[in-house]
Parts: sequence; C-alpha cells; structure tokens
Amino acid sequence: MTSPLFDLTGQVALITGASRGLGQYLGRALAGAGADLIVTSRHANDLLPFVVEIEAMGRRAIPLQLDVRNQQSIEAMSIAAEKAVGQIHILVNNAGCNVRKPAFDVTWDDWNLILDTNLRGSFFVAQQIAKRMAPNGYGRIVNIGSVTSVFGYAGLAPYGASRGGIRQLTMSLADDWGKYGITVNCLAPGWFETAQNKVLYENKEWVDYLVDRIPLKRPGEPHDLDGAVVFLASEASRYITGQTLLVDGGISTGSMRATVQPPRR
Repeated sequence: MTSPLFDLTGQVALITGASRGLGQYLGRALAGAGADLIVTSRHANDLLPFVVEIEAMGRRAIPLQLDVRNQQSIEAMSIAAEKAVGQIHILVNNAGCNVRKPAFDVTWDDWNLILDTNLRGSFFVAQQIAKRMAPNGYGRIVNIGSVTSVFGYAGLAPYGASRGGIRQLTMSLADDWGKYGITVNCLAPGWFETAQNKVLYENKEWVDYLVDRIPLKRPGEPHDLDGAVVFLASEASRYITGQTLLVDGGISTGSMRATVQPPRR
C-alpha cells in the first residue's frame, strides 16, 4: 500500500522525451505511484508501445508530439495537454541530447543543438506548463539534470554547460513560482547507461575505470531513480524547492582517492 505522502492517484504527470530510455523509466515509476501520464516525443507514433504498457498498468497515457527546440510546438503541446486532462500536476522535463567531442572540435551547430534542447527547451516547456499550474495553486516541476550539473568532464563542454544551467534555472524558477504553490527541483542522475551513451559501456576498460570511482561500485540502473522522482513529484517533498538531488552512487563525493589503502592481512 502506497504511503499517502507518495500517492499520486488522481494526478497527471507530463513527461517530455518519453519515447525511450530514462523518460520511460521515470514514467513507469510515476504511473506505479498512481499518476496518469501525458508523454511526449518528436514523433508521437514512437510513443504508442509505451502508451500500451502504461495502460496495461491501469493508468491513462496520452501521447503528444513535441519538439522542444520549436516554440510553436511547445505552445501547441501545452494547449493540447490542458485540453485533454484539464489540470497538470507534475512536469518532468526530461527531453535532452548530447554530442561528445573534445572542446576544440565542438561546432557552432553542436552547441546550439545541445543548449537549445537541454536548456532553452526545458525553460519554455516549464514556462508554458507553470502558467497552467499557477491558477490552481499547485505544481511539481522536476528538471532532469546530471552529475555534470556539478562536475566537469572532458569532452562534455556544451552538455555540462546545459546541465549546469538546468541547476541554476531550477533555483531561479523555484524563487519565481513558489508563491503559486509550485515547487521546482532538479533530479541529477550520475552515470547511467542510456541510448545516448551506450557506446561507452561497451568499453570494459572504461567501465572498470568508472566503477572504481563510484563508492557504490556500479553504474546506475534505471530503477535507482524511481524513488527520487516519485519523492520530488509527491507531497513528501512539499517543503523542498530549488534543490538538486544527485542520484549518482556517490561519485560526486570526489573521483580521486587521496590515499591508497594498504591490503588487509
């Protein structure tokens, strides 16, 4: 039985970037806590298998087309979402992309693609949905960040800039919209295998290098985010806003060891 603090029955959660990967895991977690879903993707047909899965859980799922790089698309999706369900209680700003390149090789177009998708898109989706939350005096916005919101990594300059921006954006919007009963927090995963970074995890040497720097000694698994997203979307976090919750196995404690422990005898 779900605790009342974590029960999302009767609420509607809108999740961007839900055609694959972490967006779907986050959606399953919210549906499992009782929420109905609005799910978005650039290609609405890509959402249909996920819609069937959520409906099999006994929840409602509405697929909508959304390109977060296009202002008209954001506005049209917001209107369609409100028309379909009335009140939207939860927004999970998950849509994102990445291009891995040494900083010398990053192009103007690479930068625009990543920042327009991850940062500008997140802001304008939040803006449109918050306008609809404010008259109801209630809302939960969960921006998806990353361990790169607080850590820098070579080869990820535009991505890190976008995710660092998400953290700062979260704090600003929390201050702006708190008076409307809207909380805004950032859920920041550590190193999780996704479609975007799958090639990295095919390199055993790299995985070993990564795991050695994670205190819990493994990369993240998608269900490791379930409790965190339900917490931030629920009444359990009603007095928490403007915060970044790192779910990273502890890698943000520091990736290098100051000393080498002697072997035990």
